[in-house]
Amino acid sequence: MCGVVTEVGPKVTKVKVGEWVGVGVLQDCCMDCKNCEKDEENYCRNSAVHAYGDAKDKGWPSHIGGNLGQQTFGGYTGSQCLHERMILKYPEGFPMEKAGPVMCAGITMWDPLRHWGATKEGAAKMTIGIAGIGGLGTMGIKMAKALGHRIVAISSSDKKKDLATSKGADNFVNINDEASRKAEAGKIDLILSTISAHHDMQPYIDLLDIDGTVVMLGLVTEPMSFQQMSILPTRKSISSSMIGGIKATQECVDFCFKHQIYPDVELIEAKDIDFIWNKLKSVNDTGLRYVIDIEKSKQNAEFMPKKE
Repeated sequence: MCGVVTEVGPKVTKVKVGEWVGVGVLQDCCMDCKNCEKDEENYCRNSAVHAYGDAKDKGWPSHIGGNLGQQTFGGYTGSQCLHERMILKYPEGFPMEKAGPVMCAGITMWDPLRHWGATKEGAAKMTIGIAGIGGLGTMGIKMAKALGHRIVAISSSDKKKDLATSKGADNFVNINDEASRKAEAGKIDLILSTISAHHDMQPYIDLLDIDGTVVMLGLVTEPMSFQQMSILPTRKSISSSMIGGIKATQECVDFCFKHQIYPDVELIEAKDIDFIWNKLKSVNDTGLRYVIDIEKSKQNAEFMPKKE
């Protein structure tokens, strides 16, 4: 979510009143564990606070601010009081209607690119696979392409081939087509998989080069299986990643602004939420992110809290 700073505490130096700022998935952390000290607040072991969820009996840190109470409400929140560490700064001229998804879809793709060396200046160029061409996948294609890598989009059919190539993919693999798979087999260094449905891992592993890695980003809730002998002789890996720390997220924001890389969004109001929810339950075949304009929605009395 993003908005304007309206008030700051006496010791705040990071932001000023009137500045546009952002708040990502993370709203607080212990600031004391080894992961927080490494600027990886997303892996805080003590008391990471996310932008949505119940905080009851979770030992939240005292620096949270009492206005959050027992629950955080994500982008539906009208106002928040947070520690300055958790605030993201936006360069002047950044399109604010596109800022929110950068702190979600953007950082989800940026952090594994960063961790596996794809964002280092002067690093060897890689072949990077992006599996799943939706809101996450299209951002991944755009960022990895801007970093100078060769991009292979991977999907379960040819339906999104044109979408993927229009975002910058150099090649396209239909994972269910044998000939399509063979063309890239053993050539991909890193696959960022945004697939959230249960699926067969083996075809993706077979696309990897020696020392290649599949990074699981989609939230698959069922056990997955693969052939251990398919990774042992070539030192292939299966890993995962969850959003990113504040430092990495700021890097992502600045990189997107520098290269004018933005998520594809549609601005909506609160009254549209049910319609969009039902639409997304079926399929997101456009890669769009729907952004709610809270201030405009508040002007509609129908959706304002009713006084008893």
